Amino acid sequence: MHEMSYILKMVNMACEIAVENNAKRIKSIEVEIGKTTGVMPYYMYKYYPDAIKGTILEGSELICREVPVKALCEECNNEYLPSRENRYLCPKCGGRKAHIIEGKGVVLKNVTIED
Repeated sequence: MHEMSYILKMVNMACEIAVENNAKRIKSIEVEIGKTTGVMPYYMYKYYPDAIKGTILEGSELICREVPVKALCEECNNEYLPSRENRYLCPKCGGRKAHIIEGKGVVLKNVTIED
């Protein structure tokens, strides 16, 4: 149930942004969830109402967007979406060494505030 810790972190970050910008309230927050995190948007939505109670976010909308895994091949510098069908190898050169460059975190992407 690590979704609750992530949602609380996002709510705290959004509250800090609201204070910095003298916002009266927050209309929505957008969160990007990387596929490798194991975080399920369903639970983020489920815990959000409890996490925002009594905060400047009360009544706001949560928008979750799942981000697919993108890799960068160390052998040919090709960016690609790893797939089981290709045994997660680089489709351009067949290389096995790659770095994940997207899809591995939970990020507060946008906060929509009301002045």
